[in-house]
Amino acid sequence: MNHDACLSDGELLRYHRQINLKGWDLQGQERLKRSHVLIIGLGGLGCAASQYLATSGVGRLTLLDGDRVELSNLARQVLHSEASLGQHKVVSAARRLAELNPYLQLQALAEFADELNLPDLLHDVDLVLDCSDRRSSRELISWCCRAAGVALISAAVIRFEGQVVSFGWQPDEPCYRCLSQRFAEPDGSCVTNGVAGPLVGMVGSLQALQAVKWLSGAAVVPGGQLLLIDGRTLEFMTLTLQPDAECSICGQRHRLSA
Repeated sequence: MNHDACLSDGELLRYHRQINLKGWDLQGQERLKRSHVLIIGLGGLGCAASQYLATSGVGRLTLLDGDRVELSNLARQVLHSEASLGQHKVVSAARRLAELNPYLQLQALAEFADELNLPDLLHDVDLVLDCSDRRSSRELISWCCRAAGVALISAAVIRFEGQVVSFGWQPDEPCYRCLSQRFAEPDGSCVTNGVAGPLVGMVGSLQALQAVKWLSGAAVVPGGQLLLIDGRTLEFMTLTLQPDAECSICGQRHRLSA
């Protein structure tokens, strides 16, 4: 964590509306400035979440994604443009984020998350935002974050359906695999099923909201709490996940502690 938490006059003016929030105040803004967040995936979710973390005053962002910008991305991945076509998404996103906030420290890594790079990346991170688009990636990220004790906010969107779930890794919390084993993974992907662009932006913004609340201490973000969003009806449902005793990742821990 960056311990240089002094806010300049420009930062005090920039973040004035947030600092006025009850429970946020100056100390919360300084905590944000000290924070380092790893964002995995700079597609639709990552674009939406990263821009609000950047403009809210998170001090350091590490962007991780091996994909390049394609024309079909531009309907929902709002940090990219036609000028970015063919570029690595992290390069395109970092350029725009730097324009949004000159106080932000950025690291752009054009690689995919795997079991080799994640442990090293997590050693000085305060929070991870999982904005990836595969179940296998989300389970791997959850496993690595749990092993490192790094809080995680994971999200997914397909068709008109979205979800956001937070993990703080308290002893009685589940992991992402506990969730994915209970809810069947939809057939295909966004390519075959489609996805509503504005819903992707909404869910990514909710990820960012949970993140800044968590990092600033402005509000409690319960671990293991799942938010389900129906984009057609605008209905929201909140569930508290329970650990799955048969989970191959954390089930043994719960059987031993029972």
